[in-house]
Amino acid sequence: MICISVTPESRQLAKVDILNASRQCDLVEVCLDRLLKEPDFKDLTEGAKKPLLFSCRRQQDGGAFKGTEEERMGLLRQAIIAGPAYVELDEEIAKKIPRFGKVQRVISYTSLDRPLTDIEEAFTSAGVLQADVIKFTWPTEYLEAAWPLLAAVSQKRSIPVVGMGLGKSGITFSLLGRKYGSPWIYAALEQGMEAFAGQPTVSELDEIYRWRAIGPKTKFVGIAGIGRAASVAASVLNAGFDQLDLNTRCLPLDFKTTEPLPKMLDILKVPAMIATGHMGRKSLGLSHQQDEVAKGAQFADLFLKQPDGWQAYNLIWKTALRSLEEALGRTTPEDRPLDRRNVMILGNGGLAHAIALGIKKRNGLVSICGAEDEEAQNIARHVDARFVPLGSLYDTLFDVLVVTVPNFDLGHRKTPINPTIVRPGMAVLDLSALPDETPLAEEARLRGGKVVEVGKLYGEYLASLFKSFTGQELPQGEG
Repeated sequence: MICISVTPESRQLAKVDILNASRQCDLVEVCLDRLLKEPDFKDLTEGAKKPLLFSCRRQQDGGAFKGTEEERMGLLRQAIIAGPAYVELDEEIAKKIPRFGKVQRVISYTSLDRPLTDIEEAFTSAGVLQADVIKFTWPTEYLEAAWPLLAAVSQKRSIPVVGMGLGKSGITFSLLGRKYGSPWIYAALEQGMEAFAGQPTVSELDEIYRWRAIGPKTKFVGIAGIGRAASVAASVLNAGFDQLDLNTRCLPLDFKTTEPLPKMLDILKVPAMIATGHMGRKSLGLSHQQDEVAKGAQFADLFLKQPDGWQAYNLIWKTALRSLEEALGRTTPEDRPLDRRNVMILGNGGLAHAIALGIKKRNGLVSICGAEDEEAQNIARHVDARFVPLGSLYDTLFDVLVVTVPNFDLGHRKTPINPTIVRPGMAVLDLSALPDETPLAEEARLRGGKVVEVGKLYGEYLASLFKSFTGQELPQGEG
């Protein structure tokens, strides 16, 4: 089941929110703590089309109730008498309110600043308090923080477990909770109506992660990183899994360090992981072996579990260069339009390094320019390229421009790349906002540049990733 939390401030809006949520979920949580006036429970429950769960959380538990504990307990007693399907009670309140009628009790344990450590003690206490469901809520900014919560959900218990992860890895917990049989997972009705910052919306769970098809036998492919590149990848790949009837889904991952990652991925039975953005370098410690470009650039975008450990690959450079060569007029596999071309790469970091290595493989004449001279010089030395100081950039001639950063980050200020750098006929590949086109690329097109369509490039790139871990072509229309 999916539970949508609504947080109305007025009684009138409460009924509207319940009605709207009922159309997209199996259970509606009505958070009473935000109501400005005492609710009419009979009126609320009569119009509900789906089972209701009433909660009234203290501010220390992430709620907004400002009255006394006696007032909060009175409100919860009234809620129970109204006969909802569930009522959420923290341990202190649950000790004072006995079971009533058929209302099921969700005994909740919340920590807003750190993971709970006394999970087994909580199960014992919840059993004494006649819990029908036990709920844990704590920060899950990274996978490491979510891990104890995942362990609680993944084990078979006498009391069913639901969890609410606060932070970036909350959605990771929700999807795994679905796999491991949580009675429900939480979602917001829409953006702006989240019960807490970062809570996924029901449309995200449906349209990007296709959560309804996740079950005990579902396999996950990890996607390291957050942001648009990661969400687009998840959406496209999940659609491909769906069309081919593969019981596989993408699992977003964010972690502090790779040290515990191999063990975690083994326990979760994750056989492959995609790395987006800066995670391409941060994730490299997961691997025992790397392909030539991944090793040279210290930047990988695909990790596959092999019998002897994790292998790292870099695939983006191949797709990027193929697209760039097409913009330069390549029509046959024998064409080498980058041969002896002057190529300027703007940016530091793994992506710039990987593209530089790829262009050298095509016999291109590479120049590197970045905000951090030392790192740019190191890349230039490693790939046998020319280093161009930032101050000399606009006086340097080249035929091809590759951009890997949205601007030059000089620490004390960020300097946008001036579009006057583009001349008519110049080939331009701007990878700085994948999968979206940047204002620089739009301006380059107006100035007569041969601009690579990065949306198409990203689709082809995702298709190559898909084939790498499924052995099948990504269905047309999904890339």
